[in-house]
Order: sequence, then C-alpha cells, then structure tokens
Amino acid sequence: MKTEFTLTNYLNDKSLHTVNLDPEKCKGCITCMRRCPTEAIRVRGGKASVDYDRCIGCGECVRLCPHQAKLPSHDSWDTLGDFKYKIVLPPPSLYGQFNNLDNIDVVLNGLIELGFDEVYEVGLAAEYISSVTKILLDRKEVKKPVISTACPAILELIMMKYHNLAENLLPVLAPVDVAAKMARERAIARGIPKEDIGVYFISPCPAKVFALKTGIGVNQPYVDRVLSVADAYMRLVPVMNNIKDTKPITKMCATGLRWGVSRGEANAIFHEKTIAADGVENCVKILEAVEDGSLDDIEFIELNACTAGCVGGVMNVENPFVARGRLYQLARKMSTGVNNVTDLGKSKEYFLWEESPVVKDVFKLDEDRFTAMSKLMEIESTVATLPLADCGLCGAPSCRAYAEDLVAGIIPKDTKCPRLLEEERK
Repeated sequence: MKTEFTLTNYLNDKSLHTVNLDPEKCKGCITCMRRCPTEAIRVRGGKASVDYDRCIGCGECVRLCPHQAKLPSHDSWDTLGDFKYKIVLPPPSLYGQFNNLDNIDVVLNGLIELGFDEVYEVGLAAEYISSVTKILLDRKEVKKPVISTACPAILELIMMKYHNLAENLLPVLAPVDVAAKMARERAIARGIPKEDIGVYFISPCPAKVFALKTGIGVNQPYVDRVLSVADAYMRLVPVMNNIKDTKPITKMCATGLRWGVSRGEANAIFHEKTIAADGVENCVKILEAVEDGSLDDIEFIELNACTAGCVGGVMNVENPFVARGRLYQLARKMSTGVNNVTDLGKSKEYFLWEESPVVKDVFKLDEDRFTAMSKLMEIESTVATLPLADCGLCGAPSCRAYAEDLVAGIIPKDTKCPRLLEEERK
C-alpha cells in the first residue's frame, strides 16, 4: 500500500520519526542528551525523549548510545513490492562499505539482481551540482561565503539556530533530488507509466530520510522510499559474490565518488578559497565563525554533520575512516573527468531550489513579543539561582535548558534542582 508522506504525517507518525527510542533498552544514561546539538533530548522518568521539532536528524544520539536504544527510521525492503518499475539511487558512500571492491559496476549489477529495474547514481548528479555551483560562484550570483546545502542535517541546523546565515546558503537541489528527478523523467520518456514508477534512495543517515520524505527545497518529494545502507549491504554481499557477467552501468567519475567523503564537494568546484569541516561540533564552530564575520575571505564552505562525511552516517556498516580509504582507492581507478551540466542541454535553473527552505522558530519563547520578553527575564532570574554545573541530573542538558523547561511548564514550577537539593542535605 502506498503512503502519502507529508510533514504532518512525519511528525505525528512514530514510525516516520528520524530516530525512534526503544524504551526497553534505554537506561536513562543521558549520553545522548549531552551530545545533541539542538538540545532536543530530555531524560526524565528514567527514559530519554526527543522533541522532534528540534531534531535535525544528525544521528549523534544513535551513534553514541551505549545501549543501542536509538534506532534510525527508514523504509523496509519489503516496500519493493509497492511499484511495478523500481529505480534505485545508490549514494557514493555505499561503495566504501565493501572490502576489496575494485569495480563499482559489481555493486550496481547487484542492485539489479535484487529486483531493481534501473540504477541512477547519486554521484553522477553530484557532478552536475558541482558544475552548477562553479557557475554560480564564477558569476557571483551567490553571497559569499557560500555554505553548501548538501548535508540536510546542517541545513536544518541553520534553519533552526542561524537564521541570519540563510542568505549564504547554496540554493541548489541535493544530488539525490536531482538524481531522482532526472531518473523519473527518463523513465517516463521511455513510455513507462508515471504511476508505475517508484524511486528508492539508499541512505547513509536519518537526516536524508527526513529531507526526502518532507521534500526540502522541492515542491514535492521526488523520492518515494528511503532504504538504509546497512540493509542494502546485507543483501548485496551474497548477490555480488555470485555475479558472473558484470555489465557496464556506471557513468560517474572520480569527482562524484569523492562526494561521499568530507571535502569531496569543495574540491569538485575547483576554487581555492574553500573550507570543509565534518562532525557536528566542528560544523557549529564554523557556523559561529561565519556569523562573527571572521571567514569573509572564504568563498565556499562544505559542512558535513557526520565524521568523515557521508561515509560516517549511522546507517552505514563500516568504520568511516576505513570506508573513506576505500573510496580514495576506488577513485584512483576511475576517470578523472567530470560530467558537466552543459552536456545535458539543461539550464542551471533546473538544478536550483524550487522553493526556499523556511527558517524555523523552534526556540521562540512565545508568539507574543512582550510575553516572550517576560519569559526570558524569568529564565535569566532562574538561571542565576542554579549552580551552572550542567550536570544533567535534572534531565536537561544544561542549567539554562532546565530553566527554560521550568518557565515553559514542561516540568512543574515547584521542581527543585537535584544538585542544589543534594547540597542542602549535606
């Protein structure tokens, strides 16, 4: 049965959340709460909970949970029966999962063996995006420093916490959206009925699941289902081992493959004044530096929430540094050319955002300005009474977050700071 995916469905349906919690495994250890970059997690009653309005899908809680209580959301492999004609979009990071892989076509042929009718490489679309980015930079049509929008977790973070950097965002579609858009159009041009086509992306992270389900930057989602790299890997390995005749499928060059690791996108635009950072904490520092105006001499900034880039996504199976090394080795065997957008006969507008993402006021204290100011003053006065140890004993990631929860009524007004109570008992 086909499901219509909307933002409302995504936020209300537990099965569609970026990350789901297994309450049986959760021990209330606050590890996830401490590392969440948007303070979206609280631990109360011995269990963690997520404020999905603040979640950017970075996967830090999944990566760090010592009890495997956080599970990233994605579609089941059983959904392959939802469509008559199935197109699969493999990301560059997928190839880094396989040991001793020396030919990408083996993976692509394996996907066909698993039941897909057609493959369209996301890395190929990434090369088109790189050429469009270079055009925008060369023509000075974007505000510098330009911040890449390829990582949806970083895009969500900017839309939530760094509103004044919205003008610096690169207004291009994500490579996966371009791949889905072009693959669908190509199938329809061959006479395949539109309603029969299903486009499947194999995702390395929950942030891409969220972005594709809700359609960030597009009028409506181009991808129908999002599978996980881990699921694909487990099915591909036995199939790949039995492939006798490997048909040539790949059209991607080394440039597109390197998009799977940090700095791959920055290097692809052939501009000298670029910065690439990976790991959400490092990305936050770069964003703060852009806000401060200390990076005005930089032209392009590539940010990846996951360590080492998309190979570090929590829906992969391999160590990100091992996967990165494998991609570098594969890239040396591939064409050093670039698939340029000018070869397609399409204008650059084809690759630009269809609608701009909207900033999110998830940290707004109240819709009414005067009420918000009153709450802010109450928060400040409450914080002044706290030990500022950010110990997490109260179930909030910081003393300020605890004060915000008190003022917002998320916890009872008469709740006392556990650390202060402990000191009173001594």
